Amino acid sequence: QVQLVESGGGLVQPGGSLRLSCAASGIAFSIATGGWYRQAPGNQRESVATLTGNGYANYADSVKGRFTISRDNSKNTLYLQMNSLKPEDTAVYYCNGRFTYQSYWGQGTQVTVSS
Repeated sequence: QVQLVESGGGLVQPGGSLRLSCAASGIAFSIATGGWYRQAPGNQRESVATLTGNGYANYADSVKGRFTISRDNSKNTLYLQMNSLKPEDTAVYYCNGRFTYQSYWGQGTQVTVSS
């Protein structure tokens, strides 16, 4: 079965950086679309960044220029480098893998941006 395991969340001060990782099994990010989503309390889950199998990246307007999505095919791991973090980036971040009509989610990792 498919498993997505996120890591790298935590508490960071405004302006700081974090890198999230998503290790996958049962799905290959080299051909699937990998993505990062987030959900803050009281809000709906929203897309942060996606990366297609052929390398096309798409970002939410709120994170463009600050976040970078990437992957390591040899490790089958998806990353989200987050720089210049703001308090409004505080949320649970979820990894997603999508292939054909199937969509899979990780358990989420908390990111808190606060002084």
